[in-house]
Amino acid sequence: MLPWKRVLRSAAALLLTAVVATLPAATAAHAADATVTSDSGWNDYSCKPSAAHPRPVVLVHGTFGNSVDNWLGLAPYLIQRGYCVFSLDYGQLPGVPFFHGLGPIDKSAEQLDAFVDKVLAATGAAEADLVGHSQGGMMPRYYLKFLGGAAEVNALIGLAPDNHGATLSGLTHLLPYFPGAEDLLSTATPGLADQIPGSAFLTKLNEGGDTVPGVRYTVIATKYDQVATPYRSQYLDGPDVRNVLLQDLCPVDLSEHLAIGLFDRIAFHEVANSLDPARAKPTTCASVFS
Repeated sequence: MLPWKRVLRSAAALLLTAVVATLPAATAAHAADATVTSDSGWNDYSCKPSAAHPRPVVLVHGTFGNSVDNWLGLAPYLIQRGYCVFSLDYGQLPGVPFFHGLGPIDKSAEQLDAFVDKVLAATGAAEADLVGHSQGGMMPRYYLKFLGGAAEVNALIGLAPDNHGATLSGLTHLLPYFPGAEDLLSTATPGLADQIPGSAFLTKLNEGGDTVPGVRYTVIATKYDQVATPYRSQYLDGPDVRNVLLQDLCPVDLSEHLAIGLFDRIAFHEVANSLDPARAKPTTCASVFS
């Protein structure tokens, strides 16, 4: 192995050790229990947003994720910083427990719409902020664009969002060579089929521009992403858009598609900056300790 690669791997190992060491105690206590939500401090419908953080934060899991497992790192991180945090399950298929985000994405957006309405009613807030991982960073754009979500949402922050599809490092390009594969995918797991570049869903979503007025957009990507590839396809064009590459913040951060949403505290720090830009602090490798 080349010396510079050894240095990077050693730095990454130290970074990961720091991440694990600084995870909130609540995360460790509940990591093995996928049924826990409200007693971890999130999905607490008695929570009232503060003057410092006047909008509830709704976390939107990714494909094969759920409202708990996807957020055992980020939810406590935001709660410790004074946010009211909520998360939902969406895109469930009959007979498939725990692994969600597999149903038609337009229907999943309707579920998000209903959930945000519920959160706003409970908290008394006029708007929410959305943070989503993978499909969860892309799907809300349908809600914003076609379901009136722009009137209810201040900001959308995507962690490795597949805004223009997920090629799985090019594997989806092989589907046309397997007769019937795409039809099977569409029938069995329409949420996956909708994420293939060039799908009818993505074509509709991205026609006429990536964004809608009145919403701030942040994309946080990693160049080591192996799912939403190429990683620059995650970026959005339009006003009020920030496209952030994790390695521009911390060059030794080797997080890939899953890690950026599950436990990367450098990414979490940038999420916090995007939620409260007026109080933002520079995100660096040292942010893992903050």
